[in-house]
Amino acid sequence: MKPAILISILACALLTACQPPAADEYSSRGSAANQNEGPSEPIDSPDSTGAFWASAGLAGGVEERIIYGQAGQPPYLGIACETGAARGSAGPANAATVRITRFTPADPEAQALMALIGNGHMARLPVDAAFNGQVWLWEGSYSAASTDLDVLTGPRQIELTIPGAGSVILNPSAKPAALIDRCRRLAATAL
Repeated sequence: MKPAILISILACALLTACQPPAADEYSSRGSAANQNEGPSEPIDSPDSTGAFWASAGLAGGVEERIIYGQAGQPPYLGIACETGAARGSAGPANAATVRITRFTPADPEAQALMALIGNGHMARLPVDAAFNGQVWLWEGSYSAASTDLDVLTGPRQIELTIPGAGSVILNPSAKPAALIDRCRRLAATAL
């Protein structure tokens, strides 16, 4: 055997002898379960046949709120017009925004794009997982003047999708358009 090859083999053997096996000190590396956690399993889309919009209770700073769902069941979606005071905003107290809440579990601190298709419009709006004191839900707040909200203002069916949270078919109703219109007028008075 040539001396150069022999030296290379010995050098490799010495280097590997200095390294502990991969299994040594395994417990000091932390929990493998935490390292492999991924997003939750996607949920099925709800059957929104017969679902409808209804007025909902108001809290401080919330000018108007409607929810969408089946009678006697937890709602699928909520839309609220809020003033700056309700959001803890540093802006004018009467600046208005539209908050959309998808009442389905979200992974803590997750972010996604909510797709809305209908009424001749398409919009992709950012949503974040928000903790409401009990569970994490999908939520986003948008300027009342945003033209992306026009998808909610027409007389036809709308499909709302959040990855992993399923799709919700929003049956036609004038209530979302009326809420957004009133919120836009409120925002205009803040200027």
